[in-house]
Amino acid sequence: MLTGVMSELGTPHATARASAWRARPAAQQPAYPDAGELAAVSADLRSRPPLVFAGEVDSLRKLMAKASKGEAFVLMGGDCAESFADNTALNIRLKVQTILQMAAVLTYGASTPVVKIGRMAGQYAKPRSADTETRDGLTLPSYRGDSVNRHEFTLQARVPDPHRMLDAYLRSGTTLNLIRAFTMGGYADLREVHSWNRGFTANPAYSRFESLAEEIDRAMRFMEAAGVDFDALRQVDFYAAHEALLLEYEDAMIREDSRSGRLYDTSAHLLWVGERTRGAEDAHVALLEGVHNPAGVKIGPTTTPAQLIALIDHLNPDGDPGRLCIITRMGAGRIRQLLPPLVEAVQADGRPVTWITDPMHGNTITADNGFKTRRFEEIMDEVRGFFEVHRALGTVPGGIHVELTGDDVTECLGGGEHIDEAGLAERYETLVDPRLNHQQSLEMAFEVAEMLRS
Repeated sequence: MLTGVMSELGTPHATARASAWRARPAAQQPAYPDAGELAAVSADLRSRPPLVFAGEVDSLRKLMAKASKGEAFVLMGGDCAESFADNTALNIRLKVQTILQMAAVLTYGASTPVVKIGRMAGQYAKPRSADTETRDGLTLPSYRGDSVNRHEFTLQARVPDPHRMLDAYLRSGTTLNLIRAFTMGGYADLREVHSWNRGFTANPAYSRFESLAEEIDRAMRFMEAAGVDFDALRQVDFYAAHEALLLEYEDAMIREDSRSGRLYDTSAHLLWVGERTRGAEDAHVALLEGVHNPAGVKIGPTTTPAQLIALIDHLNPDGDPGRLCIITRMGAGRIRQLLPPLVEAVQADGRPVTWITDPMHGNTITADNGFKTRRFEEIMDEVRGFFEVHRALGTVPGGIHVELTGDDVTECLGGGEHIDEAGLAERYETLVDPRLNHQQSLEMAFEVAEMLRS
């Protein structure tokens, strides 16, 4: 990302195709109390500059095409739901650092480039299982992410406010700007990233990865001895993605590229449709149909082969490489059974997709002490199942999609430091779903690197 590739994206869209979603069923949308206020905010957003540019988006499409063929590997990671309060330089830096550290290990394991995509700079809206929440006899609208309402359980906080979309836009812009600074200003220097990883493996809890770290260390010394220009390795491309959930926001961020006439959703480089909103004839799919960004769709245990092919018909009818990624979220106990018929259906169809695993959402449980959590061992088992299925069928496991943070939170059980149920209370900070902490994220990267090598 973020190489300064510019294009003329100043024209808000006005095509019937881009706005076709308005005639389709639209789930998971806020009930704004004032339609006029919503219209005014949408008009304001349409007048603002794009957050990403067409050239950057096109570059990502090419990389996603490589990942579909095994010539690259996708690492997509970040918060379950970003918050305005945590939109700080420190939090952004720690997440970027975590993804860079993971990517360095995965690059070595895969012997291919790693496409670095942050669930960042726009992940401010979340689907919910119910429109309302009741506590102690009081029923209020559900918290739908900071771009919609506030988390506090009061009526004032929970009423959807369209002006929060403007705040989300500004915070997304500042996040992207800071990511650009980190990834293009030397912070991503491969030598520095590798030294961070050496510090990780020095922890006795992760000593089993020391041999792989030593291999990478030898490779680094060889590169230096061979005269590799490390200055060229001080910068990396880093892309931004989020769920295209809040339709009014995404619609307002669509711009026309005057060079090509194509429409781009300039809120992010890649947008995905979630499991709750993936109906092929529904509004969210229709919105992504109309834009040129790489698109993702999450599929869970209830997805049928026919439904998946219908999604391809809508989101990538011409079979353009790099256009569509399928993000699977089955659960560790079901992926080996449920994924094969879906992969076989896509194989038979012939149109290319990039297969990515989301090992988080299918493995969510509630601990005995009431904390919503996930077990690290089950997360990793789903990743292993994902690799096993694709290798058995001769298809490509193209990437991982992970909810993570750069902080030392205690939200997911297990891992090398053996977080138990009692430990969840120490630093449980997520507003919605539990995330891997920094150490667990690196542990995952080393384990996936070993899978990529085998």
